[in-house]
Amino acid sequence: MSRYKLFDFEKTRRYSLKDRPSKVGEVDMALPFAGASISEFFDSLPNLLGARDLQLLADRILTARQKQKPIIWGIGGHVIKVGLAPVLIDLMNRGLATAFAGNGSAVIHDFELGFAGRTSEDVEEGLITGRFGMAEETGSLMNRAIGKGSAAGKGLGEALGEMMDEEKLDHADLSLVLQAFRQGVPFTVHLAIGTDTIHGHPEASGEALGAASYTDFKIFTQQVVDLNDGGVYLNVGSAVVLPEVFLKAVSAVRSTSRELENFTTANLDFIQHYRPLQNVVKRPVSRSGLGIALTGHHEIMVPLLAARLLSSTRT
Repeated sequence: MSRYKLFDFEKTRRYSLKDRPSKVGEVDMALPFAGASISEFFDSLPNLLGARDLQLLADRILTARQKQKPIIWGIGGHVIKVGLAPVLIDLMNRGLATAFAGNGSAVIHDFELGFAGRTSEDVEEGLITGRFGMAEETGSLMNRAIGKGSAAGKGLGEALGEMMDEEKLDHADLSLVLQAFRQGVPFTVHLAIGTDTIHGHPEASGEALGAASYTDFKIFTQQVVDLNDGGVYLNVGSAVVLPEVFLKAVSAVRSTSRELENFTTANLDFIQHYRPLQNVVKRPVSRSGLGIALTGHHEIMVPLLAARLLSSTRT
């Protein structure tokens, strides 16, 4: 028992997620590209700078699929919030995403989209009234699933996928976590305790959150093992947590005398932050391999990369 006074979450005031005004809904979601003329568009791009790097990244991903090497997508919450789950699900179904890693906000937005078909609340308004982050279903269902999964030795991502599968969500097609679970594709979740809204709900358990996320770190690190000689790791929209997790996983693999060379890393974000550049683009591939940095809005860059992949004659 701690000698310090603990905040009592039992008195939090909650409401139904389905009644909450949300800024993102099913009508806003992206759709997988189904046209044919996009290949001509890419052929018209200059072979310079960002355009060249986008083409190069797409080629590396296609080669990784051909060699049956991992293509791991690390995603922050904004990637899900701007409606990109259907695009990533389509890439997964085509073998162009073999594993996912996310932070806590990514799976919260993913659950809300799957459960209610919408997500992204007005933080400023909710913070003033004490409603921010207090959607009951988000806190109760996610925390209970994490507790159940942790007790069974499962990772956080698997626990959430299993819960959503059992709940038969009304908008299951919008949930990347659920679709990955159904396909047997790992979706690992890497937490910083206290950063996510569900941590402030009475069902939250620090022991369960920590244990489930640590199991996911082990699963993620095992995925990193197989990046050697041709795999691809993409960090999309995580400025701190996932770059740190990736760097530690690379270090852990190499510390066991396993070879981890000649793979490709990429960072896609609005701006290039210090940690993604150092811990994803530069340090892991400093001895061999290739690091690529692409700057742009997720809601444009990810569908653009996906369209390039799908336009290839090798797809």
